[in-house]
Amino acid sequence: MKNDTSDCYDNTSKIFHWITVVLVLSAFLLGPGDFGQLVDAGVDPGSKLSIRLHESLGVTIFFMTVLRLLWIAIRPQKPQHDLSPTLRFLSQTTHIVLWVLLIATPIVGIIALGSEHNPLTLLAGFRINNLPMISLPFINTDIDWGEVHKLMGNAILWLAGIHAAAALYHHYKLKDKVLTSMLP
Repeated sequence: MKNDTSDCYDNTSKIFHWITVVLVLSAFLLGPGDFGQLVDAGVDPGSKLSIRLHESLGVTIFFMTVLRLLWIAIRPQKPQHDLSPTLRFLSQTTHIVLWVLLIATPIVGIIALGSEHNPLTLLAGFRINNLPMISLPFINTDIDWGEVHKLMGNAILWLAGIHAAAALYHHYKLKDKVLTSMLP
């Protein structure tokens, strides 16, 4: 069944959305759960493929989100779904918080690395050993930025789960086109 284009997001928005889903899930699954243990044991965390992948995915998520926000500013009109004021408020609030987290979580990850003097190690051997911007006076080094990064990553997953559940609610209970408007 082909969706009427007035009821659907444009293909570029759909591609950005679903690539972001895959990137975020991959980054979460490859999360550096043993990062601190490796550092404590004197092992370079960047020597572990899962950590290089996680850090590379985080950088990619950041830039993908910036591109998505630029696209939103210039894209064709998005579908206008007939939502109650309460559902519209909840939808807009969830989206805003997700956008903030998608931008802020990778930044906090970089702060976590720099505040502990750990390098950013990406795929293909790209490595930044010193992150001097992290030593700025307004960065509080008493905070466990790694824990903040972890909490933010968990919040993204929880909100994304609520977002997906809401889309299913729209499809099966309200029988509207909210879910199908973003399907490929």
